[in-house]
Amino acid sequence: MIQISENAGKQIHKLLEKQGLAGGGLRVGVKAGGCSGLSYVFAWEAEARPGDEVFVGPDASRVFVDPKSHTFLDGTVLDYDTSLISKGFVFNNPQAKSSCGCGTSFSV
Repeated sequence: MIQISENAGKQIHKLLEKQGLAGGGLRVGVKAGGCSGLSYVFAWEAEARPGDEVFVGPDASRVFVDPKSHTFLDGTVLDYDTSLISKGFVFNNPQAKSSCGCGTSFSV
């Protein structure tokens, strides 16, 4: 399961509307690469693909995750940082044994 925080849900909803994809979702995945071994990837999509896990959060926000990526993301809380220093989606992934300084890659 992936949880979507209140801040992340609002931001997903806002950005989907801005891109003309109301009713769509944020695809979240994992690919090999990055300074810690695995990197998070994002994409805006109109609908889930066959086999995707679909997680619904605040503001009817939806996150699509393929089965392979779900293995590495299960238990993650997706948040959105609104601080002045850095804005963006943040993964609180309990499976990550270590991560890089910028938080975009991790190892398991």
